[in-house]
Amino acid sequence: MIHFANPSADLFIPDDNESNQALGRTTHLGVGAHQDDLEVMALHGILACYKQPQKWFGGVTVTNGAGSSRTNEYADYTDEQMQVVRAEEQRKAAVVAEYAFMAQLDYPSSVVKQPGNSDYAADLRTILAATKPKVVYTHNLADKHDTHVAVAVPLICALRELPAAERPPEVYGVEVWRDLNWLLDDEKVLLNLANRPNLVRALISIFDSQISGGKRYDLALEGRLRSNATFFDPHAVDEMNLASYAMNLKPLVDDPSLDIAEYVDGCVERFRDDVRSRVSRFTGD
Repeated sequence: MIHFANPSADLFIPDDNESNQALGRTTHLGVGAHQDDLEVMALHGILACYKQPQKWFGGVTVTNGAGSSRTNEYADYTDEQMQVVRAEEQRKAAVVAEYAFMAQLDYPSSVVKQPGNSDYAADLRTILAATKPKVVYTHNLADKHDTHVAVAVPLICALRELPAAERPPEVYGVEVWRDLNWLLDDEKVLLNLANRPNLVRALISIFDSQISGGKRYDLALEGRLRSNATFFDPHAVDEMNLASYAMNLKPLVDDPSLDIAEYVDGCVERFRDDVRSRVSRFTGD
């Protein structure tokens, strides 16, 4: 039986498997800040595992969803009511996409953003020990949402604590708030989402409290994914229809001596140098 530090955390297993077995079969793990983040930034893993008996996607949502935007029929919902709605939407997504498990840790965003949150870190270690995933998806480190970065950094630290042999071979920080089209092409990880575009649309559309509540994530997500696929290479015909861009976080996991902030700063500096070099070629500077 899996125990979390937060007593209000919810562990949902769509096929009613025993919890240790459900987590133990996980090959692809997504760790997101909010309900619906997984269905934006971990689609590659969700699609890779769908209807594949030897591959299972496990989802973790860290916060309770209390601070979400709301209008129209959700305009008068209290934070407590929104938490209930959003948690149920996340469970529905887990059913539709046949997740191995869906853990909602139920922390307030303000708690997650406290540096050194020991409870959240403990829950991450519990999940990683139980799942031992081969591929991990989380938020990219250049995301402009504070809570997203506050989720990604402790996850990297938890992955660093694993024995080297148990660290996942692939760790990706994917787009949500701020795209990654600015990364140099040889630093982008291009995640092909061509398989089952209908499932891509269906999953994000489950989160009615967000879409009817004032944010057209359904349209925006498909637009970004199609744009990524087309605008990746200006000199080649499109090789895919839908794609996510990701930042490779594996070097940070394998080398704890690397400073996380400096790692991202290096990406930004190389982008700046590339822009300056290209402009200078045509200005004579």
